[in-house]
Amino acid sequence: MADAPGNVTDLWSPLRAATSARVGLGRSGDAQPLRAVLEFQQAHAKARDAVHLPLDVDALTAELGPHRVVQVESAAADRSTYLRRPDLGRRLDEASAEALDAEEKGFDVVFVIGDGLSATAVQTHAAALLHAAVERLGGLSVGPVVVARQARVALGDEVGERLKAKLVAVLIGERPGLSVAESLGVYLTFDPRRGRRDSERNCISNVHRLGGLSYALAADKLAWLAREALRLGLTGVKLKDDVDLLAAAAGSPALEGG
Repeated sequence: MADAPGNVTDLWSPLRAATSARVGLGRSGDAQPLRAVLEFQQAHAKARDAVHLPLDVDALTAELGPHRVVQVESAAADRSTYLRRPDLGRRLDEASAEALDAEEKGFDVVFVIGDGLSATAVQTHAAALLHAAVERLGGLSVGPVVVARQARVALGDEVGERLKAKLVAVLIGERPGLSVAESLGVYLTFDPRRGRRDSERNCISNVHRLGGLSYALAADKLAWLAREALRLGLTGVKLKDDVDLLAAAAGSPALEGG
């Protein structure tokens, strides 16, 4: 569709208002308008940066105060290896495994913050979400916060196993898209141990400030799932969100961006 003249209603406007997808962009000759091309290039650059920029662990650790933080590394020695060898991102390197073995053991919940495929998401959202979640987990013992570089979701299984946690909650940067490059995901696993399948986890995804899940609602979901997981002794496909209970738990207004 050609760009509409100024005195003609743009029929695409209602649809664009309802979605972040690129629809009804118009055209300039045989190409897209320059603005649409530049916006796409900017989004692509943000997505690439989210994948490749390193996580500032020191800044994140400062935001996590007063929680005790343990820094670990996966067996992927660098970002290039991490991207080419997902299997190495799912296990700890030797030094990190030894460090966790020396920590105190036995917690209801251990949080793992991993850079994943968007360090930008972790840098932006992880600390605020963790604080909101811990506030809602009163009565449960929470272990040290483990910050992991070059991490995949399954790295949390080994962390939880070594710390003898009943539950591990992995806060990790999700694969960036061309609409949002800073989306955070949360993966909850009961009785974490190496070899757990993805079907044995519950996922809360799309936590971000561009129309995604607010910190408040994500924390409500996580706290409800954690208590149900401990009550039932499971996570994954057999543990379903109770929409009515979650709606009641989220009775307070969602935070602005968190």
